[in-house]
Amino acid sequence: MRLLNIVLFMLMILFIALQYNDPDGSMWMAIYSIPAVWAAIAIFKPMWLAGRVVHLVLLTCIFAAVAGIIYYWPTTPGWWRQEIWWEVETAREGMGLMIVAITLFVVWFSRPRARQSSVAE
Repeated sequence: MRLLNIVLFMLMILFIALQYNDPDGSMWMAIYSIPAVWAAIAIFKPMWLAGRVVHLVLLTCIFAAVAGIIYYWPTTPGWWRQEIWWEVETAREGMGLMIVAITLFVVWFSRPRARQSSVAE
């Protein structure tokens, strides 16, 4: 999972860098920064993800990403085809939020879990 978090972290950094000339780039830089920070935590300080408050904040980010997907869902027919998303910004934004949500879910599933001790009967 650590390698996957590294790849997703680098992808989010790339997405942030690609927003420099976008009219609403600062908003999208902030949006892409959130999963980048979470992936960095999963890479460098995974035990931080075991805390209860951090757990709730991560869940809030996941729910916000899912709400963003619903809000920005691409309405262009065939939005998944390259010739569409290459030209239509709303398709790219919707797909970007899907990748944000995937990144947050990967962080969620890579967080340390409390070990349950089995009682010998």
